[in-house]
Amino acid sequence: MTGPTGSAVLPPDRQGSPGSLIVSFAGSYLRQLGGEIAVADLIECLGVAGISEPAARQALSRLKSRGFLAPARVGGRAGYRLTDAGLTDLRSGDRRIFHRPAAREHDGWVLAVFSVPESERAQRHRLRSELSWLGFGTVAAGVWAAPRPLAEPTRAVLTAADLDRYVTWFEARHLSPVDVGQWWDLAALRHSYDRFLTAHRADLATTDLTDEAAFATYLRAIDAWRVFPRIDPGLPPALLPADWPAADAWTTFSGLHDRWADRGLAYVRGVVAGAAGPGSS
Repeated sequence: MTGPTGSAVLPPDRQGSPGSLIVSFAGSYLRQLGGEIAVADLIECLGVAGISEPAARQALSRLKSRGFLAPARVGGRAGYRLTDAGLTDLRSGDRRIFHRPAAREHDGWVLAVFSVPESERAQRHRLRSELSWLGFGTVAAGVWAAPRPLAEPTRAVLTAADLDRYVTWFEARHLSPVDVGQWWDLAALRHSYDRFLTAHRADLATTDLTDEAAFATYLRAIDAWRVFPRIDPGLPPALLPADWPAADAWTTFSGLHDRWADRGLAYVRGVVAGAAGPGSS
């Protein structure tokens, strides 16, 4: 599977915003087009998802300034291509977006213990932001925790960002009962899952979408889904409430991916080829 970014390299736009939807489009479809697309074709696709041309152009300009996209000529027309940094960013997100975390209680924890000099306050902010984005919870000042399976991918991200030098890493096991609600905001996380299910569960029951509608449905769904790797570290089920909604949300998202992702690609290819027929509109 391919998918949009879950990496900390690209600062996330608000879910559902033009910038966020373009990143989701890039991860889900742009790579399969060879990494480049004419601006007019992209704007046509985004219009189906409810994004106006001015809003799309403004978001594209921001993504260019961040180094995610670069100007290109595509078939003699103005367009954009994914940069190497953008492609790396998308690849780093695939693993987390399309593989549901499966931590078990006996896996234990990874602890990130850090101290950043006051003179490097900006680095401290970056480090905290990265750890939060990667799913870590705050145990105490300068002590952050996550399920043990997140250790290696987190260290790789922090090393690439030149932040690993501030951190001392530990493996740990809890010897007394753990209330993960003290380290993660479970109420907010549950609300996010419930909102995703409310918005997209009915899409799974739909069977008669055109390719165009399938594209819009899937783009909105994956744009909403890809926030979860940033806020849910995949805590062991034994430490969560019995009615925790993550499994139901995963089943909904993976079902939508299987049903509508390829149909959405057919629509995008039709736009790019200039041959979107009646069945795709």
